[in-house]
Amino acid sequence: MAKITASAPVLLTKDILAASDYYRDKLGFTYELFNQPPSFAILRRDEHELMLAQAPANAKLTPHWKIADKIWNVYFWVDDAQAIYKEFQDSGAIIDYTLYDTPWGIREFGVQDLDDHDIAFGQILE
Repeated sequence: MAKITASAPVLLTKDILAASDYYRDKLGFTYELFNQPPSFAILRRDEHELMLAQAPANAKLTPHWKIADKIWNVYFWVDDAQAIYKEFQDSGAIIDYTLYDTPWGIREFGVQDLDDHDIAFGQILE
């Protein structure tokens, strides 16, 4: 049977260049831009991808948390939430909510990007 081998969430952005730079400079991703002028980006970190697409100038972007309370746009599983949290603090990322241990056994925190998307990072605790 065929299997899914990876995934790459896609987020809309108001400014593809500024958003791509934020993910690079604050969250440690690399990126590749596509089209001229750039309208699409593939971001990579630790063999995982996130994609950005330029929204039309008049588009209204609505992050998930503005529709459903405490819902992220993207959730990444990590092996050391505390270390990545410190990395993001040191880089000046926009911390949405601080590192904490959930009642269901996940150590997690969230950041926001320049379009107010919530990006969460969680580590399963043993």
